[in-house]
Amino acid sequence: MSSFMKSMYMYVATGLFMTMVACSMVEPPVSKTSASLYDRLGQKPAITAVVDEFVGNVAKDPRINGRFATTDIPRLKGHLVDQVCMATGGPCTYTGRDMKTMHTGMRISDADFSALVEDLVAALNTFKVPDTEQKELLGLLGPMKPDIVEVP
Repeated sequence: MSSFMKSMYMYVATGLFMTMVACSMVEPPVSKTSASLYDRLGQKPAITAVVDEFVGNVAKDPRINGRFATTDIPRLKGHLVDQVCMATGGPCTYTGRDMKTMHTGMRISDADFSALVEDLVAALNTFKVPDTEQKELLGLLGPMKPDIVEVP
């Protein structure tokens, strides 16, 4: 092989090597699925807006609004925002009581819980939260049901 050909191979090999090294140092773009649910929901301002809408839906819902007649609504909203924020990977800390302690003795039924979920989904739909994020959020909140529901 001639020295010209050897030099050409070296240049090509060096170029390919440098391209591979350069590409390996570039971080891949962040995809929708790698962003936290907190970020995909729009962070705390969007969560706060959904919680406000949700609490408004509950207040208008004759199936369950009586259960909240003596509730400190601003405090409830704050706890809900922090709970959703924390559950979705946000920087908030939920400082309220655990769900079992909070709901013991309230005799909440499956129907009550279902009405609450429907009101939440309606709030999410108002803000056009995509189905993927809705399902993920409900999947995070759903496991709380056994700690909340006492009456089938």
